Amino acid sequence: MLDYPESCSSVPSLHTAPNPSHACFPTMNSLETRTTLLVRIRDANDRRAWNDFFQLYAPLVYSYAMKHGFQDADASDVAQEVMCTVARSISSFEYDRSKGSFRGWLVTVARNCIRKRWEQLRRQAETTGMTSTLEEQLHDPSAEALSQWDREYDLRVFHWAAESVRTEFQESTWRAFWLTTVDGQTIESTSKLLGISVGAIYVARSRVLARIKKAVADFDTLGDAR
Repeated sequence: MLDYPESCSSVPSLHTAPNPSHACFPTMNSLETRTTLLVRIRDANDRRAWNDFFQLYAPLVYSYAMKHGFQDADASDVAQEVMCTVARSISSFEYDRSKGSFRGWLVTVARNCIRKRWEQLRRQAETTGMTSTLEEQLHDPSAEALSQWDREYDLRVFHWAAESVRTEFQESTWRAFWLTTVDGQTIESTSKLLGISVGAIYVARSRVLARIKKAVADFDTLGDAR
């Protein structure tokens, strides 16, 4: 089980959180844009903001640690430490666009925490189950490792963006998009299933996709998070 970062001085004691491997996406009606969320978590007493932040990012870090060979408990510890690092740093965080995106900063924090945890395990001479290849990967990040992070990050952001804009569309419009774009159904079969024209489906796909792309762009731009 992974706790919220209650041990961090800048974050209050919160309820025990679900294991990050099973954590769901935040309630999209309550989760504001990520830029606003980063502003809100500067307030250590804003539990709702920290809950949303945790639910969105802890599973990503947990999965990343697991892919580096850690067992469940150690991957949870890594995710916990990343959350604490964010808690300690966010109040004074100033974003410099020239130095990269938030995702770049977060993966750097995650990798540093992974290295720290690995060194702790190695010093304790414990059996970690990590192969020499994975150990080498930790100290010499490969393009593949970073691409895995980007893929998972993009997947979580896509689902966040999709859910956050879903209520802006009629159900038939949304289903036309989802069935043909995500579920892989053909335009023709979807047209028959929903009882709408092929042209209407193309229009629906275009409208929803454009809105999701905008939400994703907003999500990955820190902008006013200062």
